[in-house]
Amino acid sequence: MNLLVDVGNSRLKWAQAGAALWETAAAPLADQDEDSMLDQLWLTMPVPQRVVVASVNEGWTARVLQSWLRKRWSLRAQVVRAQRELLGVRNHYHDPATLGADRWVALIAAHHLTDGPVCVVDCGTAVTLDALSAEGDFLGGVILPGLHLLRTSLVQATKGIRTTDGDAATCLARSTADAVAAGTFFGLVGAVERVLAEHRRALGPEMRALLTGADARRVLPKLRAGAPVTEVPDLVLRGLALIAEEEL
Repeated sequence: MNLLVDVGNSRLKWAQAGAALWETAAAPLADQDEDSMLDQLWLTMPVPQRVVVASVNEGWTARVLQSWLRKRWSLRAQVVRAQRELLGVRNHYHDPATLGADRWVALIAAHHLTDGPVCVVDCGTAVTLDALSAEGDFLGGVILPGLHLLRTSLVQATKGIRTTDGDAATCLARSTADAVAAGTFFGLVGAVERVLAEHRRALGPEMRALLTGADARRVLPKLRAGAPVTEVPDLVLRGLALIAEEEL
C-alpha cells in the first residue's frame, strides 16, 4: 500500500492506494499539536511501503510531516516537484520548477483521465485554471484568490465590513453580509467562466474542464462554462498514484 498525500494551504488530503484499494480522506491542518493530529489520523493504518507527497506548504511538510513519518514509521516521503516533462505532460513554464506541485500533479492526472484538451480548475484557498492540450502540453494558467481570501480581504481592508457570514443565494442582497457573500461568490464564478472561455479559445471548442478543490462543489452548479465540466474531488491524489506507479 502507498500513502498519497496532498498538503494544501488549509487542508490535508490523503489516499491509501493498492492493487484493490483506494480510500481517500481529508482533515483541516492543525495550528498546534500536529503530531497528535497525525497520530489520530494515521497511526492505526497499516504502515505504507511508500509515501508520496504534493505540497504547497513546504515548511509544514518538512517540519511536521517528514518528522512524524521518521518517528512513527521510519519512512521519508518522496516530495514531488514540477519538472520539464513527466508521464506525457510537458511543462512550458519559463522556469518549470516554479510551477506548484499540486498544479503539476493535477495536470498529470487530467492528461490520463481525458483524451482531448482540458482546463484544470482547482477551487481551493487559491483558485487556479490551467490549460492542457490534447498532446499533453501545459500551456499556462492563472491564479486568483479563492472565496475565503476574497471575503477576508474585504474585512481586513475596509472599515464598514465586519462580517462575511452571509447568504450568497442572490445578487439582490439586502444586508452587507449577504452582499459580500453573494458578490464574492458570483464574482468568483464569473472569473472562472471568463478564464474558461479564454482557455477554450486557445485549446479549441472540444475543450472540457475538470474541477477539484474544496469549493468545487459550490461553484459547479452556478457555472455556465460553455464546455463539459466534471468534478474530480481526488484529482491531485490520482496524479500522485500515477507518479508512484511510474517510479516503482
